[in-house]
Amino acid sequence: MNPQIEKTPLRGKRILVAKPGLDGHDVGAKVVALALRDAGAEVIYTGLRKTPGYIARVAVDEDVDAVGLSILSGSHNELVADTLEQLRELQGEDIPVFVGGTIPAPDQQGLRERGVREVFTSDIPLADVVAAIARLLS
Repeated sequence: MNPQIEKTPLRGKRILVAKPGLDGHDVGAKVVALALRDAGAEVIYTGLRKTPGYIARVAVDEDVDAVGLSILSGSHNELVADTLEQLRELQGEDIPVFVGGTIPAPDQQGLRERGVREVFTSDIPLADVVAAIARLLS
């Protein structure tokens, strides 16, 4: 197997990393964005304090392969539900969504039941995050 391909499991993939809501802490989102980029993905970072509608519009307009939402504010249930609804309204319901941040264990299954494909918390190693996303998009 070509070692270059192994180092870039996300080559050719476009991933939107977004910070919905009023949360102003984006270090984790930037770290994940850089790791995805280093794994070969083209990463589009929306910046701070974006609405679910804005995130969905960018995801559809940019024809991304996945959307990653970084949420530390505790509003993950509402923000994820709103983002998924906006994606549906824009015919982007087929775009996989993953969520990272401060997500209490009791809420993780509910997010998956709503349609989130993966939930990542800060205790998950970055390499495992990248590998999970690569599997999701393969």
